[in-house]
Amino acid sequence: MKAIKNKDERTRNWTFVVYPESAPKDWRSSLDELHVPWVESPLHDKDVNPDGEIKKAHWHIAMFFNSKKSYQQMCEITQNVNGTIPKKIENAKGMIRYFAHMDNPEKYQYPISDIQAHGGADIAKYLTASGSDKLQLLSEMQEWIDKTGCTEFVDLARYAQQNRFDDWFPIIATQSTIYLNAYIRSKRHKERDI
Repeated sequence: MKAIKNKDERTRNWTFVVYPESAPKDWRSSLDELHVPWVESPLHDKDVNPDGEIKKAHWHIAMFFNSKKSYQQMCEITQNVNGTIPKKIENAKGMIRYFAHMDNPEKYQYPISDIQAHGGADIAKYLTASGSDKLQLLSEMQEWIDKTGCTEFVDLARYAQQNRFDDWFPIIATQSTIYLNAYIRSKRHKERDI
């Protein structure tokens, strides 16, 4: 009979909560000294309980290690900053998006720009729109192009950089430049022919 192997309860990605009222003054420095990528949510000070009462202000923290850490190892870290019990992150993209409630329209929408990356964490890969979100944003851009009479890609890019940096600009800069440029060029040529 084979021995049943225990499931490995360690993981690389962990989350916990820090409350301003109980956090040490230098709690961020304490986490920075670990030299691992970690992400801090905006201060969640507008979250509401089901009964309508405002929740206690807090930060969500996500830590991303190069090797697996045990629950006990994480407890040592969270205790140093008076954080809550650590939990495994099942989906890193979903967790970082939750920091601004991006996928929870019924909750207060915190500014994406207030999500803070520490220790070299790359949060852009978690915040970039994909699938139906990306299609919706492309549709918004096309409507803007048509409404404003935009005839040059540079005008769209400048507008997105200055006014829609968190959602339009990443798509323009990294994913859909060719499509949007072709749309503007085609629109310009069609209008000239008319």
